[in-house]
Amino acid sequence: MDPNRSFGEMPLPLFSPATDDVVPAAKTAPSYLADHRARLRERFIQGGATAMPDYELLELVLFRAIPRQDVKPLARRLIETFGDFNRVVTAPPARLQAVEGVGPAVITELKIVEAAAQRMARARIMHRPVLSSWQSLLDYCHTAMAHREIEQFRVLYLDRKNVLIADEEQSRGTVDHVPVYPREIIRRALELNASALILVHNHPSGDPTPSDSDITMTARIGQAAESMGITIHDHLIIGKSRELSFRSEGLL
Repeated sequence: MDPNRSFGEMPLPLFSPATDDVVPAAKTAPSYLADHRARLRERFIQGGATAMPDYELLELVLFRAIPRQDVKPLARRLIETFGDFNRVVTAPPARLQAVEGVGPAVITELKIVEAAAQRMARARIMHRPVLSSWQSLLDYCHTAMAHREIEQFRVLYLDRKNVLIADEEQSRGTVDHVPVYPREIIRRALELNASALILVHNHPSGDPTPSDSDITMTARIGQAAESMGITIHDHLIIGKSRELSFRSEGLL
């Protein structure tokens, strides 16, 4: 123990707070700010998220990241930048950080919310017969992919009873293209002993209409799967507010 240190001296913190995190403890939030936060929390408890506009729901999330500052201007700025609550939460960290007032603490809170939403939606479909809980599958796909700014291609691997045994990202690309490798998809299916697949990718434009390359790529995967006795149940394209099913459209 350092003999020059008095017993009343506090040790330095192990971790420094994020630059957008708590202001010094000596400063307290104004009473009007505490009252505003209390009112918002009470409205949320009484009426849930449906009783609140997006920017107020976002304020509730930001309270934890920035405890002693007015976060309403930042919440409105984020909504104006990205469009709505979902797009704010799913925005890439680099784009979030470009918004004035956003630092590591804010990004962490937003990504926690995103991860929790995806995990809850995924829990409703994992290790369950997918074809009998189709709406839950669609809900999960929208939660995970609908608001992403680049294309992502996922493969859902099913066993002989159509129970989902794995959900894996196969690749990601740009705003309008994602590279897909049929050989890798089939190789992974064989490793998992999967009997069927559901292909899923998103269109950041919001329009789930398939492109010619989407149709061609799906046909190539279908041919490779058929040669190995693996069924392609569907290929879903996820848009901002709706999805398109290749099976329903007669494209598979």
